Amino acid sequence: NLSKIMSNKNKSVTILTKGVEFLFKKNKITHLKGKGSILSKDTVVVENKSGKLEYKAKNIVISTGSEPISLPGIEINEKNIVSSTGALSFTGVPKKLTIIGGGYIGLEMGSIWKRLGSEVTIVEFTDVIVPEMDREISAEFLKILKKQGINFKLDCKVTNVSTVKSKSIVDFTDNKTKKKEKIECDKVLIAVGRKPKVNSDVIKLGIKLDKKKINVNENFETSMKNIYAIGDVIKGPMLAHKAEDEGIAVAEIIAGQAGHVNYDVIPAVIYTSPEVASVGKTEEQIKKENIKYKVGKFPFLANSRAKLNNEAEGFVKIIADEKTDKVLGVHMIGPHVGELIAEMALAMEFGASSEDIARTCHAHPTYTEAIKEAALAVDKRPIHF
Repeated sequence: NLSKIMSNKNKSVTILTKGVEFLFKKNKITHLKGKGSILSKDTVVVENKSGKLEYKAKNIVISTGSEPISLPGIEINEKNIVSSTGALSFTGVPKKLTIIGGGYIGLEMGSIWKRLGSEVTIVEFTDVIVPEMDREISAEFLKILKKQGINFKLDCKVTNVSTVKSKSIVDFTDNKTKKKEKIECDKVLIAVGRKPKVNSDVIKLGIKLDKKKINVNENFETSMKNIYAIGDVIKGPMLAHKAEDEGIAVAEIIAGQAGHVNYDVIPAVIYTSPEVASVGKTEEQIKKENIKYKVGKFPFLANSRAKLNNEAEGFVKIIADEKTDKVLGVHMIGPHVGELIAEMALAMEFGASSEDIARTCHAHPTYTEAIKEAALAVDKRPIHF
């Protein structure tokens, strides 16, 4: 029942945003609604129905986030050619949905609409899905999604998206064979990435940028003293929890404390079914850095709880330094791994070895036992596989 799903989604968004408004009130934070812009190093202008008002500030933090990008010549209208915003607001299940981009957003949206009954085709420019992901996980992920019935056109370049009557036509070319193809569908989701939302007033002020992102120092301060920036507008992954950590750190720094973010231990999750999660370096990155390493893997097929719940797809992969045994990266695909990854982020934050994890007692039966077994497998001694 799509109308009930959307109603519940809207209700959830309202509850969460009202919750933040309540926290503002509770903590005596003034919440101004309107279009904000920075007039000078100590002045912010807020424009709304009441007009324009100026506010003086000792410190300013830019946290304007990001927005979807499209391909040259293709306009997102949020009707038949949509961004992730439009894809979360369909009034009916598209019979055929084509997604341009095989990254986090494209795969999450594809996974949702496939489960709701769409025939989903994903067109990706590279020859793998989620290119920044550990390749072994990526290959398993692709295999599982194909098994679910999602169609993939990898290593293909989209050249045009047009509308003919009520249908959308996606034209694309195979990068290797140069063969031209087209797909007719009901909706097209453009999911080729996002760009920092940097307002023109920031550029006018002379705040320095680096590849369209705001340049900041180790204290998140921009080239203009007392103006800071965090989140999607600065370097690093465009993730909400990364921005949250930076927000806390910059508040601490402004208050004269020692704010810090460990960028080596920021977990990432793809909310598909099954989920994918990672923290730290991929095997490809470690190879590139010429670090000698060892790998431990454990399949959910051999995990008691996963088997009992019929969620036995996927595996846990732990990469550790060959000499020191320090965990360098963890990659998972399977049930509830978006939750499981927190254990490994904590372990890595404290510089844990795979032996530390292997010797930690894990409750039985739980999905977390797969982590312990993968840690044991680093030294080729798993118990149940």
